[in-house]
Amino acid sequence: MSSLSDSGGRPATGLDRRAELSEFLRTRRARLKPADVGLADYGNRRRVPGLRREELAQVAGVSVSYYTHLEQGNGANVSGEVLDSIARALQLTDVEHAHLRHLVGPTRQKSGRPSARTQRLRPAVQRLLDSITDVPAYVNGFRMDILGWNRPAAALFGNWAELAPEERNWGRLIFLSPAMRDLFIDWEAKASAVTGILRVHAGSHPDDARLASLVGELSVRSEEFRRMWAGHEVHRKAHGVLRMNHPLVGELSLSYETFPLADDSDQALVTYHAESDSESDAALRLLSSWGTDATTPAS
Repeated sequence: MSSLSDSGGRPATGLDRRAELSEFLRTRRARLKPADVGLADYGNRRRVPGLRREELAQVAGVSVSYYTHLEQGNGANVSGEVLDSIARALQLTDVEHAHLRHLVGPTRQKSGRPSARTQRLRPAVQRLLDSITDVPAYVNGFRMDILGWNRPAAALFGNWAELAPEERNWGRLIFLSPAMRDLFIDWEAKASAVTGILRVHAGSHPDDARLASLVGELSVRSEEFRRMWAGHEVHRKAHGVLRMNHPLVGELSLSYETFPLADDSDQALVTYHAESDSESDAALRLLSSWGTDATTPAS
């Protein structure tokens, strides 16, 4: 069960940062072998997968007791230099390294009470979305809430206006909506990406009550989410290719780009486009011309 939920499966009020730090370091260490970090493996049977703590400490240049203390979730007063050494030893990606820093950094919430900041889309941004008539576009918040979108996005993904505001969330859509499993050709990859992005935001917003509640709900209602969340993978993919199987126009291959908003880095504009003169381009133009009517197949 996620450390964002209590043992009874009820959503907790925030991220258990000590547990998250401990589990993140343990899972990163478990994926490495001695040969990956230039150590000899003498064939001794290992009780657990991956590097031993003493091996990781040796590569990072810290004492075993110091690293053990950190992996037990005691991240207070760790210097940036030591953290960088451990990140290099664990071969963390840039996103993983930033996530580790968030987990050991000072909490944003000074009162000790969980926060629940409401994210709102500026009206000017919604007007911008409305002016984009041939490219699906929407704006995400840090909880993966869909804060605003245009007509082509509704034609591509479904008419989100018909959903309650709390259901306009990629976590709930991917893991709790059967229609999404049919829409994405590689649903597993899409679900893993959503989980990894939520993990990044949970690390940078550890006291957000609504994010904690969302993760707790998904942990209770979806076995796939529990499995993916337990892997402690983190993602922040800014661009890529998404393959979909739309119920009206068939298979689509679309490139996406993500643009954080300058005045609120917790919000991001996401756009989708197809290669010029391709079948996907023609299908996307057809969907965009239908607008929200594309969400209802003709009988």
